[in-house]
Amino acid sequence: MNKTGYSLFLAALFTGQALMAQSDRWQQRVHYTMHVKVDVNTNRFTGTQVLEYTNNSPDTLNRVFYHLYWNAFQPGSEMDVRSRELGKTVLAEDKKGNPIRDWDGRVRDRIANLSDDQIGYQKVTSLSMNGHPETYKVQGTILIVDLDKPILPHAKVQFDLAFEAQVPVQIRRSGRDNVDGVRYSMSQWYPKMCEYDYEGWHPTPYIAREFYGVWGDYDVDITIDKHYVLGGTGYLLNANQIGYGYETPGIKVVQPEGATLTWKFTAPNVHDFMWAADPDYVHLVRKVSGGRTINVLYKKNVDLLTKAFDNLTDSMKVRYENDPKRYIEENDKRWTEVADAAVKVLPYMEKRFGAYPYKQYSFIQGGDGGMEYPMSTLLVGPSLGGAFHEWMHSWYQGMLGTNESMYPWMDEGFTTYAEGEVSAYYHSVIGQKDAPLAYGETDLPKNQSGSYKGYFRLTKSGFAEPLSTHADHFNTNYAYTISSYSKGAMFLCQLGYIISDSLRDKTLHEYYKEWRFKHPNAADFVRVAERVSHMQLDWYKEYWINTTKTIDYGIDSLWEDGGKAFIRLKRVGQMPMPIDLVLTFQDGSTETLYVPLDLMFGAKPEEQGGTPRTVFDPWPWTNPTYTVQTAHHLKDIIKAEIDPSQRMADVDRRNNVLELKWQ
Repeated sequence: MNKTGYSLFLAALFTGQALMAQSDRWQQRVHYTMHVKVDVNTNRFTGTQVLEYTNNSPDTLNRVFYHLYWNAFQPGSEMDVRSRELGKTVLAEDKKGNPIRDWDGRVRDRIANLSDDQIGYQKVTSLSMNGHPETYKVQGTILIVDLDKPILPHAKVQFDLAFEAQVPVQIRRSGRDNVDGVRYSMSQWYPKMCEYDYEGWHPTPYIAREFYGVWGDYDVDITIDKHYVLGGTGYLLNANQIGYGYETPGIKVVQPEGATLTWKFTAPNVHDFMWAADPDYVHLVRKVSGGRTINVLYKKNVDLLTKAFDNLTDSMKVRYENDPKRYIEENDKRWTEVADAAVKVLPYMEKRFGAYPYKQYSFIQGGDGGMEYPMSTLLVGPSLGGAFHEWMHSWYQGMLGTNESMYPWMDEGFTTYAEGEVSAYYHSVIGQKDAPLAYGETDLPKNQSGSYKGYFRLTKSGFAEPLSTHADHFNTNYAYTISSYSKGAMFLCQLGYIISDSLRDKTLHEYYKEWRFKHPNAADFVRVAERVSHMQLDWYKEYWINTTKTIDYGIDSLWEDGGKAFIRLKRVGQMPMPIDLVLTFQDGSTETLYVPLDLMFGAKPEEQGGTPRTVFDPWPWTNPTYTVQTAHHLKDIIKAEIDPSQRMADVDRRNNVLELKWQ
């Protein structure tokens, strides 16, 4: 796409009228203008914030709420107590008989042990609306403002706010001095207006997990020690004064006098703003189609990397020939691979999942694992799988913006599914068409085998909970993780089994086109799939999302009557599904006997070219058995198998396959 075409695409994508033409769900709107000054010696900063808030709802708002996320990093906070309580749950025992506790290993009881100079906090020192001071109170990580004058429907107001903050020691997502020594991972760092949508306010306390925000524009000035290199959300407006790899090629950078630099960022149509800073960042730059930029910033401090090498086990040191220099070189190589891989996979990502609308994306070392933000992600290390996963969040968290607290599986699960597809594509591009499968699985759906294995493990554990559970209210971290990531990914895998992979892929495209920048929910996605497939799918949402019922089908019996073979199928589990039964005959030919579920009110198109398929009348979901027949004799059959693709998450496949050995 040429520059003019790309500009027109962005204009259409970000125009409210264009978006509203696709659906009638209104969105609130924000415009933040923030100025912060960071003291790298005290790890504190002060800031001012001007927030233009547009109430596009039909409702009159008498109060507003802000997130103060960093208040979670204080002893006795809800995050602290919740983590310690979950740590009391014993999931199992290890091989030595020691209890395996349900900790989030990054949090554990660390918050309870923070000293005053290690905690995090955000303190609002003044707040006014349209020039009138407002009273407010703080409840944990939420600021509550009861307004003197209401915000009327379709009105725009201005909030002026001053605040101060202390950066917590790195524990969860944001903080300072993480395990790799990155100085600042600045996420959830500013007072942020809570989302108000068609379901009302969402002042969700910061307990552990996901986020939900209002789309809008950000203008952020950050003044910090001039030796620090920054990266994150947004476009750097004064790049030629800053340098550090952001400047226009060939330009001589002349930084202003003084001990600090002010970095000026702007970010259009995003729902959050993250940045990170470190004096040892190496900045890699790659250019991709449409004039877009890939940034990779990673910390290269020889002393810290040498210390990290010294802490390796002897067997790990052998991988680097017991030479710390080789370890450092490998670190450089792996971060470079992230930059180069991003260039390779972007065209595939856009083809499969929709256009990426921003002019840049940044992979930044920091945080405590991998965590996504608009135009950027924090990565604790140069994992390609982590990089692909977090970048795909730009679609399901960044552009589609589902309420992650209510529907974490629609973000994490869909992203996990996409990660598997992108990873498989990347391995094929670099010549590894038979790349190692996750967890060594060879019989499950190739790109999603890890998700299936995790789900099957969860179903046997006794800890399973419905996907409709609020992200913070799962009884265990274990159940949340497997449910949201693995079972959420399998929602799309099985959707391919139900409606066909091709219609599933088309559904994802239509979902992106219709619901980007509109906060869709589960019903919205299912409705798109129904329109694409011309089938009813509410039953699938009900069983897979709102219950923990499992799938188990089996081959009950075979017989011959009148020269035809009959096969009786049995539903053992509580969740009904359509059935693909594939018969293999002695001459090597095959036949698919397809039984749609009555609740679908339709049938999927034929998927396997060259294999004859017989479509039977729908299987009533109330009936435990169903009989199909083939024109072949019974002795012609050497194998009968339910769902050879194994996309259907049958929890006991021992009764799915029957092999017949005739004398």
